[in-house]
Amino acid sequence: MSGESVVIVDYGLGNLFSVQRALNLVGAGDAKISAEKEDIENADRIVLPGVGAFGDGMKNLQELGLVSVLQEYAKSGRPLLGVCLGMQLILSRSEEFGVHDGLNLIHGNVRRLESDSESDFKIPHIGWNTLEKPSEHSEQTGLWDKTVLADIDEGASMYFNHSFIVEPEDPSVSLASTNYGNDVYCSVLKQGNITGAQFHPELSAADGLKLYRNFVQNF
Repeated sequence: MSGESVVIVDYGLGNLFSVQRALNLVGAGDAKISAEKEDIENADRIVLPGVGAFGDGMKNLQELGLVSVLQEYAKSGRPLLGVCLGMQLILSRSEEFGVHDGLNLIHGNVRRLESDSESDFKIPHIGWNTLEKPSEHSEQTGLWDKTVLADIDEGASMYFNHSFIVEPEDPSVSLASTNYGNDVYCSVLKQGNITGAQFHPELSAADGLKLYRNFVQNF
């Protein structure tokens, strides 16, 4: 990806340097952490990471003047990857500590994982879990080709740390699902140039690095 720029959006929530290190390892040698509008507007690829509450994330993006910048960037057709909270922010709204509007890049809602006091499934969901084909695509071959999941095997394990999940309005945008407790939820989605991953690729060993490599090299 010689000559292309990758910008990691800094809005005050997230493990930015571990994301930057992972991207550098897979070929984005000058991946830049920035909250500057000009950097984001001129980037070839954007990563929107994040750890924390949805409302805080949107508040910070608004105060930095980045909401409309990210929305316009998405319209340009250039690749954008949301990770963990960043994936949730690209949806329309969230029910986390009240109702909050999101970036609305993909129509859908964010809701809390269902809890079950009788089981061993605790919230937040922390640890390794697998990626499977969503039921809507169970018979489809080549579903993950030419996406961030290219060359990643079904059943691969990724590292999760979250209490809320996304529910896209159009189930066909779901690339992968994950089973936890009472929920089988969308853990990777893609609509056009917009992709989201609920887990942390930078903490997910070789397959996580493969996802980042696909993002920076194969789109």
